[in-house]
Amino acid sequence: MSDANTPAAATAAAQPRKKHGGLSFALDFGPLLLFFIAYKFFDPGENPVSAAIYGTAIFMGAIVVALILSRWLLGKISPMLWLSAVLVLGFGGLTIYFGDPSFIQHKPTGIYALFAITIFIGLLRGKPAIRYLLEYAFEGLSHEGWMKLSRNWAIFFAALAIANEAIIALFDFDTWLTLKVWGVTALTFVFALANVPMLMKHGLAADDESEAAIDVPPQG
Repeated sequence: MSDANTPAAATAAAQPRKKHGGLSFALDFGPLLLFFIAYKFFDPGENPVSAAIYGTAIFMGAIVVALILSRWLLGKISPMLWLSAVLVLGFGGLTIYFGDPSFIQHKPTGIYALFAITIFIGLLRGKPAIRYLLEYAFEGLSHEGWMKLSRNWAIFFAALAIANEAIIALFDFDTWLTLKVWGVTALTFVFALANVPMLMKHGLAADDESEAAIDVPPQG
């Protein structure tokens, strides 16, 4: 990662950004939603393990389609979408091979923990890693603003990793999946919105305020 204060980084940050936050969110959230729908459609009440495996297979196929659509429609695949896809395919493959849904349940913990560690390391180096992960999403935001945003997201991801493991331990697969799809997604949007006042104080452009809750790391 290049230093945020270099001329190249400053130039990149100053370039106009295409407003495609809604499409990016759809590509990130779509596979997870299909996972939920496929699981429910299979009738988990009859055979929850088979339903989980069936949903996992759909999830894996959907994430591959998301990669293709991202490349086609956006002209690129974000590092975070690549990471999500690798973990979905990896943990999903283990779920199907061993017939054990717990593998796909622990996948979000891996994503959250890796994001948290990456961002914390960036903070220790004085570099706002979230700026690179979100690809300069918030126009005009100062270095200090990016650092504070990185700190907040690092703490949030660490908390999500712990929460995911707690939910797995305390609830069944059906409850875990419902909380993952709807609870965590809603919580992430609330968290993103809660950061907007701080971002505005540190130079976030007014026309980017409505994008702040959309340009968030994927939750798959």
